[in-house]
Amino acid sequence: MAQAQDPQRQLEAMQEQLAFLEDTVAALNDAMASQQREILTLREQLTQLKRRQDELQYRQDGPAPEANERPPHY
Repeated sequence: MAQAQDPQRQLEAMQEQLAFLEDTVAALNDAMASQQREILTLREQLTQLKRRQDELQYRQDGPAPEANERPPHY
């Protein structure tokens, strides 16, 4: 029975659990911060690749046709 345990032992067990949970939270926080940095790096790389792709497309085809067309109200 849990009630029959020594109160000191219960306190020690709870302190052990708290220490374990604190370590787990710190590890998860570190992992999340690392993932966030990686996401930001990947977003920047994606933006650069998109910019390069647009530049290459422009060099091959010239400006996009819709850029040269007059709006319909003219």
